[in-house]
Amino acid sequence: MKSLKKTILVVEDESPLSEAIRDKLKIKGYDSIIAKTESDAEEALKNNKIDLIWLDHYLPGKKNGIYFAKQVKENSIWRKIPIIVVTNTASPDKQEAYCQLGVKKYYTKSNFSLLEIINNISNLLK
Repeated sequence: MKSLKKTILVVEDESPLSEAIRDKLKIKGYDSIIAKTESDAEEALKNNKIDLIWLDHYLPGKKNGIYFAKQVKENSIWRKIPIIVVTNTASPDKQEAYCQLGVKKYYTKSNFSLLEIINNISNLLK
């Protein structure tokens, strides 16, 4: 039987951080899929029902979170999936670029705890 839990796609290349995110999401009752690269995240979107995307700006390789968010928003199947950006960079131009793409929330890692972000996710998914 398929899980009725909401599934969060976590696009984060730092293993210790992605594991901590996964563990905290599980405690709050969410399933999660960890993707370390843009191509891993795309595969997860193709093969799973994703309820929200947790996206880091910095991804390995030449593509960043803005590129990935744009790909999601241009896809007729994925465009309705809410995206939150959780990153180390807080530059106004990056925040504006994400806002233009319809990202729901932009968090700077140093300003929010994982628990605060996850509590906000719960509100987004209600």
